[in-house]
Amino acid sequence: MSSTPPVRRLRLGLPRRVFSQVLLMQLAIAAGVAVLATGLFLAPLGDQLDDQAMRRALAIAQTTAQQPQVVRDLRTTRPTADGPVQQEAERVRRATRAEYVVVMDRAGVRWSHPDPERIGEVVSTDPGEALAGREVMEIDNGTLGRSARGKVPLRDSEGRIVGAVSVGIAYDSVRARLIHAIPGLFAYAGGALAVGALASWIISRRVQRQTRDLAFSDIAGLLAEREAMLHGIREGVVALDRGGRVRLLNDEAQRLLGIGGEAVGRFPDEALGAGRTADVLAGRVTGTDLLTVRGQRVLVANRMPTDDGGAVATLRDRTELEQLGRELDSTRGLIDALRAQDHEHANRMHTLLGLLELEMYDDAVEFVGEVVGDHRVTAEQITERIRDPLLAALLVGKATVAAERGVTLWVSDRTRLPDRLVDPGGLVTIVGNLVDNALDATAGTPHARVEVELRAEGRAVTLTVRDTGPGVPADHRELVFTAGWSTKEAPAHRERGIGLPLVRRLAERQGGSATVGKAYGGGAEFVVALPEALAEPAPEREPGPGPRPGRAPEPAPTAPVTPTPVTTAAEEESR
Repeated sequence: MSSTPPVRRLRLGLPRRVFSQVLLMQLAIAAGVAVLATGLFLAPLGDQLDDQAMRRALAIAQTTAQQPQVVRDLRTTRPTADGPVQQEAERVRRATRAEYVVVMDRAGVRWSHPDPERIGEVVSTDPGEALAGREVMEIDNGTLGRSARGKVPLRDSEGRIVGAVSVGIAYDSVRARLIHAIPGLFAYAGGALAVGALASWIISRRVQRQTRDLAFSDIAGLLAEREAMLHGIREGVVALDRGGRVRLLNDEAQRLLGIGGEAVGRFPDEALGAGRTADVLAGRVTGTDLLTVRGQRVLVANRMPTDDGGAVATLRDRTELEQLGRELDSTRGLIDALRAQDHEHANRMHTLLGLLELEMYDDAVEFVGEVVGDHRVTAEQITERIRDPLLAALLVGKATVAAERGVTLWVSDRTRLPDRLVDPGGLVTIVGNLVDNALDATAGTPHARVEVELRAEGRAVTLTVRDTGPGVPADHRELVFTAGWSTKEAPAHRERGIGLPLVRRLAERQGGSATVGKAYGGGAEFVVALPEALAEPAPEREPGPGPRPGRAPEPAPTAPVTPTPVTTAAEEESR
């Protein structure tokens, strides 16, 4: 292998840094503007100087032609080097510093000239226009070289043309004036260029700080990576500018919030509507891992301010986690209930065994009948009033949990709900949340009781859940429907303050409402109105000769035996 080090080739081109490129481009622009402005100024300046020289020559010629003695001497003398016309013309030339003052007759013969030898000769340029009575301004070449000229007719006292006067200004003097003006012009242009260069340097330094001295390729790569990251992650990202307007939404944020790209450039309140989600994004609610409900989704939001005065908010979907948490709570409750039932079942078996050992067979039969009868009555009471199997099964299960916690769960005798629910799952969620909250509020209190009432009128359903707990203070009756707000300590596996906001959201989605007030005798009373919860009843068919087609009636769901059965309001009052 050769030990000769590789030759490094010189690579010419623009620098990579944004600061250097911006500075060079701005300097090039400033220099180009200065050169262009100088050229644009010099171009008309030459024409202006030419025009001024021609007008000056014309003015000298007009003044000379106005002298009466010039006309008299032209008529009475001869064209000689020492004649009066030559002397007057030379006097005017010296006084005005013109290059020449030539007086000619109608034949174009010179009567005066700076070179006396040319007196008496015909002029070198055509004097026809001046002898025709017209004044002439021009730049032309003559016997003395290039000059700016002015020619006027020479008239007598009666206005007849007797000759002409031609005055020339040396063109060299015009060019000298132009050249004399150029250094000053370049000085001004150089000063403007220096100021522009200084301003360019200041701006470039600011750009350098803002771009962290990155190259354009680095910035392009970062933008590409940002787009890929924002639209590839499974977290919603919402960026807001200094004024609080949305300036960026990734795909996941659009999905979680249920909005599109039209939200960019708008305030969160305009894009999402008033609510906790908009308050969190706008920064009116502060904290970490803030819970909010958007539609049927439970979201966890975090908001971080940026250096430019804006903010970036991240959104995570915790709907499934919350559902798992609620299922875990329900499972724990059922396990506790089954443990209690197992203990109670053992007690009953011991009681039955004792009765049999004592040969009290009639009492044993009566004891077994009471236990089985209570179990059957519990299920029948619910299924007779609530025809939807999901909701009936939910209340039977909740009765078991309530009995274990020492709470009487009873169904009002005014409850009537046909099996025509449009959204059974939604109503199950609403009832489950309200009953769970009522059980939490009444557990451990004397004479704890929770009442559930479901009434149907047309397509509307009104749900009322009353309890004998401490109730909800008047100033908290709207706060309880705010996502994340709760007076109870949160368990380890999930957050509090989700159930009631979800209840109101589900009710409002069906065009209804959810409110809370004070129950009769104390406690809380939650009322949920669902104006279109039921489907229209199917039209009845006329009976035919054969059996009517249709679905066989479903058997009433069974429930585990509980120590405290569900009872109606009438039965509770009779006790």
